Amino acid sequence: MSLDAFIMGFAFIIIHLTANEVLPSNRIQRLRWFSFSGGLAVSYVFVYVLPSLHKEQVLVKKYTDYLTMESELYFIGLLGVLMFYGIQKMVRKADREGDGKKHTTLFYMQIVFFAIYNMLVAYITVSSNVMGVQAVFYGLAIGLHFIAIAHDMWREYGEVYNKIGRYILVIGIIAGWIMGMRVALSPLTQSIIFAFISGAMILNVLKYELPPDGEAHFPTFAIGVISYTTITMSLKFFFQW
Repeated sequence: MSLDAFIMGFAFIIIHLTANEVLPSNRIQRLRWFSFSGGLAVSYVFVYVLPSLHKEQVLVKKYTDYLTMESELYFIGLLGVLMFYGIQKMVRKADREGDGKKHTTLFYMQIVFFAIYNMLVAYITVSSNVMGVQAVFYGLAIGLHFIAIAHDMWREYGEVYNKIGRYILVIGIIAGWIMGMRVALSPLTQSIIFAFISGAMILNVLKYELPPDGEAHFPTFAIGVISYTTITMSLKFFFQW
Protein backbone atom coordinates (compact mmCIF):
# COMPACT_ATOMS: atom_id res chain seq x y z
CA MET A 1 0.00 0.00 0.00
CA SER A 2 1.41 3.39 -1.00
CA LEU A 3 1.90 6.15 1.58
CA ASP A 4 -0.61 8.27 -0.36
CA ALA A 5 -3.31 5.61 -0.09
CA PHE A 6 -2.54 5.15 3.62
CA ILE A 7 -2.91 8.90 4.26
CA MET A 8 -6.20 9.01 2.32
CA GLY A 9 -7.58 6.07 4.27
CA PHE A 10 -6.56 7.64 7.57
CA ALA A 11 -8.17 10.92 6.49
CA PHE A 12 -11.41 9.10 5.64
CA ILE A 13 -11.47 7.61 9.15
CA ILE A 14 -10.94 11.02 10.77
CA ILE A 15 -13.72 12.48 8.61
CA HIS A 16 -16.27 9.94 9.85
CA LEU A 17 -15.26 10.42 13.46
CA THR A 18 -15.19 14.24 13.46
CA ALA A 19 -17.33 15.47 10.53
CA ASN A 20 -20.12 16.98 12.63
CA GLU A 21 -17.66 18.78 14.92
CA VAL A 22 -15.79 20.54 12.10
CA LEU A 23 -18.79 21.69 10.08
CA PRO A 24 -19.75 25.37 10.56
CA SER A 25 -22.52 25.89 13.12
CA ASN A 26 -23.75 29.11 11.47
CA ARG A 27 -26.54 28.29 9.00
CA ILE A 28 -25.32 30.63 6.22
CA GLN A 29 -21.76 29.34 6.48
CA ARG A 30 -23.01 25.75 6.53
CA LEU A 31 -25.11 26.32 3.39
CA ARG A 32 -22.10 27.82 1.63
CA TRP A 33 -19.96 24.90 2.76
CA PHE A 34 -22.38 22.33 1.36
CA SER A 35 -22.87 24.37 -1.82
CA PHE A 36 -19.10 24.41 -2.35
CA SER A 37 -18.65 20.71 -1.53
CA GLY A 38 -21.67 19.90 -3.73
CA GLY A 39 -20.01 21.76 -6.59
CA LEU A 40 -16.81 19.76 -6.12
CA ALA A 41 -18.78 16.51 -5.95
CA VAL A 42 -20.70 17.24 -9.17
CA SER A 43 -17.48 18.18 -10.93
CA TYR A 44 -15.84 14.97 -9.67
CA VAL A 45 -18.67 12.89 -11.13
CA PHE A 46 -18.41 14.47 -14.59
CA VAL A 47 -14.64 14.89 -14.97
CA TYR A 48 -13.46 11.74 -13.17
CA VAL A 49 -16.11 9.10 -12.41
CA LEU A 50 -17.90 9.00 -15.77
CA PRO A 51 -14.70 9.12 -17.89
CA SER A 52 -13.13 6.44 -15.65
CA LEU A 53 -16.22 4.26 -16.01
CA HIS A 54 -16.00 4.60 -19.79
CA LYS A 55 -12.29 3.71 -19.69
CA GLU A 56 -13.01 0.61 -17.59
CA GLN A 57 -15.74 -0.45 -20.03
CA VAL A 58 -13.27 -0.17 -22.92
CA LEU A 59 -10.62 -2.15 -21.05
CA VAL A 60 -13.05 -4.86 -19.94
CA LYS A 61 -12.95 -6.35 -23.43
CA LYS A 62 -9.37 -7.38 -22.69
CA TYR A 63 -10.46 -9.39 -19.66
CA THR A 64 -13.07 -11.62 -21.27
CA ASP A 65 -14.65 -12.46 -24.60
CA TYR A 66 -18.15 -12.71 -23.08
CA LEU A 67 -18.72 -9.02 -22.36
CA THR A 68 -19.11 -7.43 -25.77
CA MET A 69 -22.16 -5.16 -25.48
CA GLU A 70 -20.14 -2.04 -24.52
CA SER A 71 -22.57 -1.38 -21.68
CA GLU A 72 -22.08 -4.13 -19.09
CA LEU A 73 -20.33 -1.92 -16.53
CA TYR A 74 -22.96 0.77 -16.97
CA PHE A 75 -25.54 -1.87 -16.06
CA ILE A 76 -23.56 -2.65 -12.88
CA GLY A 77 -23.53 1.07 -12.12
CA LEU A 78 -27.29 1.13 -12.60
CA LEU A 79 -27.61 -1.67 -10.03
CA GLY A 80 -25.67 0.54 -7.61
CA VAL A 81 -28.18 3.34 -8.22
CA LEU A 82 -31.11 0.94 -7.76
CA MET A 83 -29.86 -0.53 -4.47
CA PHE A 84 -28.89 2.84 -3.00
CA TYR A 85 -32.15 4.49 -3.99
CA GLY A 86 -34.23 1.57 -2.73
CA ILE A 87 -32.66 1.67 0.72
CA GLN A 88 -33.13 5.43 0.95
CA LYS A 89 -36.79 5.09 0.02
CA MET A 90 -37.38 2.42 2.68
CA VAL A 91 -35.79 4.59 5.36
CA ARG A 92 -37.81 7.67 4.44
CA LYS A 93 -41.04 5.65 4.31
CA ALA A 94 -40.37 4.40 7.85
CA ASP A 95 -39.81 8.02 8.94
CA ARG A 96 -43.18 9.09 7.52
CA GLU A 97 -44.98 6.17 9.17
CA GLY A 98 -43.37 6.89 12.52
CA ASP A 99 -42.57 3.22 13.13
CA GLY A 100 -39.76 3.40 15.69
CA LYS A 101 -38.86 -0.30 15.62
CA LYS A 102 -38.83 -0.37 11.84
CA HIS A 103 -36.83 2.86 11.80
CA THR A 104 -34.15 1.29 14.03
CA THR A 105 -33.97 -1.80 11.82
CA LEU A 106 -33.59 0.33 8.71
CA PHE A 107 -30.92 2.41 10.43
CA TYR A 108 -28.78 -0.69 10.78
CA MET A 109 -29.58 -1.73 7.22
CA GLN A 110 -28.52 1.68 5.96
CA ILE A 111 -25.40 1.91 8.09
CA VAL A 112 -24.29 -1.59 7.06
CA PHE A 113 -24.88 -0.70 3.41
CA PHE A 114 -22.74 2.44 3.81
CA ALA A 115 -20.08 0.42 5.63
CA ILE A 116 -19.90 -1.95 2.66
CA TYR A 117 -19.83 1.08 0.35
CA ASN A 118 -16.94 2.55 2.40
CA MET A 119 -15.14 -0.80 2.29
CA LEU A 120 -15.38 -0.94 -1.51
CA VAL A 121 -14.24 2.68 -1.90
CA ALA A 122 -11.27 2.05 0.41
CA TYR A 123 -10.43 -1.15 -1.46
CA ILE A 124 -10.46 0.61 -4.84
CA THR A 125 -8.31 3.42 -3.37
CA VAL A 126 -5.68 1.03 -2.02
CA SER A 127 -5.66 -1.37 -4.96
CA SER A 128 -5.47 1.45 -7.53
CA ASN A 129 -2.27 2.83 -5.96
CA VAL A 130 -3.13 6.44 -6.81
CA MET A 131 -0.26 8.69 -5.81
CA GLY A 132 0.90 12.27 -5.65
CA VAL A 133 -1.29 15.10 -6.88
CA GLN A 134 -3.86 12.67 -8.28
CA ALA A 135 -4.26 11.15 -4.82
CA VAL A 136 -4.80 14.62 -3.33
CA PHE A 137 -7.65 15.50 -5.70
CA TYR A 138 -9.17 12.03 -5.56
CA GLY A 139 -9.01 12.11 -1.76
CA LEU A 140 -10.44 15.64 -1.60
CA ALA A 141 -13.54 14.74 -3.61
CA ILE A 142 -14.13 11.44 -1.78
CA GLY A 143 -13.49 13.11 1.57
CA LEU A 144 -16.11 15.80 0.97
CA HIS A 145 -18.46 13.06 -0.24
CA PHE A 146 -17.94 11.21 3.05
CA ILE A 147 -18.55 14.41 5.03
CA ALA A 148 -21.92 14.83 3.32
CA ILE A 149 -22.83 11.20 4.08
CA ALA A 150 -21.75 11.53 7.72
CA HIS A 151 -23.70 14.76 8.17
CA ASP A 152 -26.86 13.33 6.60
CA MET A 153 -26.68 10.23 8.80
CA TRP A 154 -26.14 12.37 11.90
CA ARG A 155 -29.09 14.66 11.05
CA GLU A 156 -31.31 11.64 10.42
CA TYR A 157 -30.33 9.50 13.41
CA GLY A 158 -28.59 11.86 15.85
CA GLU A 159 -27.21 10.20 18.97
CA VAL A 160 -27.37 6.62 17.73
CA TYR A 161 -25.20 7.60 14.78
CA ASN A 162 -22.62 9.22 17.08
CA LYS A 163 -22.58 6.26 19.47
CA ILE A 164 -22.68 3.40 16.95
CA GLY A 165 -23.09 4.41 13.31
CA ARG A 166 -19.88 6.30 12.68
CA TYR A 167 -17.77 3.51 14.15
CA ILE A 168 -19.42 0.95 11.88
CA LEU A 169 -18.56 3.20 8.92
CA VAL A 170 -14.94 3.39 10.11
CA ILE A 171 -14.83 -0.42 10.36
CA GLY A 172 -15.89 -0.50 6.71
CA ILE A 173 -12.92 1.67 5.72
CA ILE A 174 -10.48 -0.44 7.74
CA ALA A 175 -11.90 -3.61 6.17
CA GLY A 176 -11.34 -2.08 2.72
CA TRP A 177 -7.72 -1.28 3.68
CA ILE A 178 -7.07 -4.86 4.74
CA MET A 179 -8.84 -6.21 1.67
CA GLY A 180 -6.76 -3.96 -0.59
CA MET A 181 -3.51 -5.18 1.02
CA ARG A 182 -4.36 -8.87 1.32
CA VAL A 183 -6.77 -9.73 -1.49
CA ALA A 184 -5.72 -9.67 -5.13
CA LEU A 185 -8.88 -9.56 -7.23
CA SER A 186 -8.89 -9.86 -11.00
CA PRO A 187 -8.97 -6.67 -13.10
CA LEU A 188 -12.51 -7.58 -14.22
CA THR A 189 -13.72 -7.89 -10.62
CA GLN A 190 -12.12 -4.56 -9.74
CA SER A 191 -13.88 -2.96 -12.69
CA ILE A 192 -17.23 -4.37 -11.51
CA ILE A 193 -16.64 -3.00 -8.00
CA PHE A 194 -15.71 0.40 -9.41
CA ALA A 195 -18.84 0.45 -11.58
CA PHE A 196 -21.11 -0.45 -8.65
CA ILE A 197 -19.76 2.23 -6.30
CA SER A 198 -19.77 4.74 -9.17
CA GLY A 199 -23.51 4.25 -9.63
CA ALA A 200 -24.15 4.67 -5.91
CA MET A 201 -21.91 7.73 -5.80
CA ILE A 202 -23.55 9.40 -8.81
CA LEU A 203 -27.01 9.04 -7.28
CA ASN A 204 -25.85 10.24 -3.87
CA VAL A 205 -24.14 13.29 -5.33
CA LEU A 206 -26.93 14.38 -7.67
CA LYS A 207 -29.88 13.61 -5.37
CA TYR A 208 -28.56 14.09 -1.84
CA GLU A 209 -25.45 16.29 -2.03
CA LEU A 210 -26.66 18.80 -4.60
CA PRO A 211 -28.28 21.51 -2.45
CA PRO A 212 -31.99 22.18 -3.11
CA ASP A 213 -32.94 25.61 -4.47
CA GLY A 214 -33.93 27.02 -1.09
CA GLU A 215 -30.67 25.96 0.57
CA ALA A 216 -28.16 26.56 -2.21
CA HIS A 217 -25.68 29.41 -2.52
CA PHE A 218 -25.13 29.38 -6.27
CA PRO A 219 -21.96 31.54 -6.47
CA THR A 220 -20.21 29.23 -3.98
CA PHE A 221 -21.51 26.17 -5.84
CA ALA A 222 -20.22 27.58 -9.15
CA ILE A 223 -16.82 28.31 -7.60
CA GLY A 224 -16.61 24.68 -6.46
CA VAL A 225 -17.51 23.37 -9.93
CA ILE A 226 -15.24 25.71 -11.89
CA SER A 227 -12.21 25.47 -9.61
CA TYR A 228 -12.19 21.67 -9.28
CA THR A 229 -12.93 21.15 -12.99
CA THR A 230 -10.26 23.61 -14.14
CA ILE A 231 -7.54 22.17 -11.94
CA THR A 232 -8.43 18.54 -12.65
CA MET A 233 -8.66 19.03 -16.43
CA SER A 234 -5.35 20.90 -16.41
CA LEU A 235 -3.66 18.11 -14.49
CA LYS A 236 -5.17 15.53 -16.82
CA PHE A 237 -3.83 17.47 -19.81
CA PHE A 238 -0.31 17.96 -18.47
CA PHE A 239 0.19 14.67 -16.59
CA GLN A 240 -1.99 12.33 -18.71
CA TRP A 241 -4.08 10.97 -15.83
